[in-house]
Amino acid sequence: MAKQTKQVLGRGISALLKDPESGIKLTEGGSLMALISPSLIEVNPFQPRTSFDEGALDELAQSIKQLGVIQPVTVRKLDNGVFQLVSGERRLRAAIRAGLVEIPAYIREANDQESLEMALVENIQRQELDPIEIALSYQRLIDEIQLTQDKLSKRVGKQRSTITNYLRLLKLHPQVQDALKNKSISMGHGRAIMSLESPSDQLRLLGEVLSKKLSVRETENRSRALLGARIMPIRTQSNSSAALSKKTEAAIAQLKQYSGKEVSADMRSNGSGVLKFPFDSEKDLLKLKKMLLGE
Repeated sequence: MAKQTKQVLGRGISALLKDPESGIKLTEGGSLMALISPSLIEVNPFQPRTSFDEGALDELAQSIKQLGVIQPVTVRKLDNGVFQLVSGERRLRAAIRAGLVEIPAYIREANDQESLEMALVENIQRQELDPIEIALSYQRLIDEIQLTQDKLSKRVGKQRSTITNYLRLLKLHPQVQDALKNKSISMGHGRAIMSLESPSDQLRLLGEVLSKKLSVRETENRSRALLGARIMPIRTQSNSSAALSKKTEAAIAQLKQYSGKEVSADMRSNGSGVLKFPFDSEKDLLKLKKMLLGE
């Protein structure tokens, strides 16, 4: 089988389909199925995963030695006669550790953008990524595939609010992101810390969570306390501090938390006023607009 596979590697997909002796067959989904040497498969440069658990890879390699690769990887054929992995890097790495000379693979025709999208969506749906990797995957789909959050929601089968919550994790201080990646804190802790815009406040609360082993609820309460101390003074037309109702304070705090901006307001004595959302650039303004309008 290995010799037969090598004979067809340099041929186009259309030619392979016409050759009953190629050892490659078409699946119901329109992909080609083949046994391919791992040495002929390049890793995917669009892979969203940045780390692999060595112990879990060893366990998978032992399983593959006994049972083989049960679920084929997905690859695309490159012009230089080799294949590029679209999804299944963990299986590929484990198969190499297990010493396999060939593994089952689906061969897809895909350009760079399609390969990126398939790799990101496949990993998200398999729920193997940590929260930050998922957030980065969502952001790449938005930036590089030009998907709105609504379209992304339909593409990956997640609620829009879920996607928004993940994307907001990217506003966290890098040390907080690292804590999420290594599972020192949970997603709930991350969301609570995320409401604090000040990097020093985020690090302060992270330190309390780790040292005092705060629950998510305790972290949320502590975050609200720190946020309340940092809310910018709300100005009236006379530039004097206004006594605000709890509902008004809560509304401004929620807007600040949702947008990740230092929201402020000019309040009038009759209760009317003007909300202010700062932005750093035109690109930042457009992102703020998309967030507020749900585009």
